[in-house]
Amino acid sequence: MSYELDEAQILQALQGISVPPQPQIMVDLQMEQVMPEPDLRNIAKLISQDPGLSGALLKVVNSPFFGLSNTISSIQQAVNLLGSKMVINLVNALSIKGEMSDETIVQLNRFWDTAQDVAMTCMSLAKRLGYQAPDEAYSLGLFHNCGIPLMLGRFADFISVMEEAYASASPEWRIVDTENRRYNTNHAVVGFYTAKSWRLPKHLCDAIANHHNALSIFSESSSRDSNLRTLLAILKMAEHICQTSRTLGNQTEDREWASIQTFVLEYMGLSEYDFEQIKETLRDMGGAL
Repeated sequence: MSYELDEAQILQALQGISVPPQPQIMVDLQMEQVMPEPDLRNIAKLISQDPGLSGALLKVVNSPFFGLSNTISSIQQAVNLLGSKMVINLVNALSIKGEMSDETIVQLNRFWDTAQDVAMTCMSLAKRLGYQAPDEAYSLGLFHNCGIPLMLGRFADFISVMEEAYASASPEWRIVDTENRRYNTNHAVVGFYTAKSWRLPKHLCDAIANHHNALSIFSESSSRDSNLRTLLAILKMAEHICQTSRTLGNQTEDREWASIQTFVLEYMGLSEYDFEQIKETLRDMGGAL
């Protein structure tokens, strides 16, 4: 069953969407829509590679227009509910929100590349480790840094500050502490409110808000939600496997992982040898399932 929204409802549902979609994904989607019978699976696969498009899609399907009893975090489920016509209208609406400069595209490539890689690795880890909702792990990997392009659009020096943040990370100094000192906010906070505006499930929003607060969460008492801990453990392992500290922070050493590795692996019941084997396997596969 699919639903129909008129143009005014689409525009209303898209208010607050400002994470720019990846240009090549938009081209591929536009190619798909001119096919005689657009393939919903191909459309969902393309959209699931892009945080901005995925967030917009989930915001629409989780909006009051549909009145669903449960929030949806699966891109395939959202595409099936909306249908190809509605999804194409949504994509077209996003495509006219403004062109990006070549410089901005180059800077955002760091974000797009890591988002896709970490999302795939999160899902692979979730399946290997028996997590009951691999789609949610994928969504967290895709959306966890959705605050970065917004920070980049707001602060011209954000790339250099982010590199400083990764270089300065330690048990006593979180990555977001450098951003807080410079801007009085950080990409995790911005990402939380972005995810909330997209109407993502609360536990995913909480994980986004806390994804650079893992040391505190894993070293404190067990009163914390176990689902939050599991999602964060999967995410932090995926970030390390995908070498996010190198891609986003321009650092050869993953200082954040060094601070949390023991806690994360112990919580997941993995030895260092176990994790090294998983890491090498996934890196060889390029994060593939």
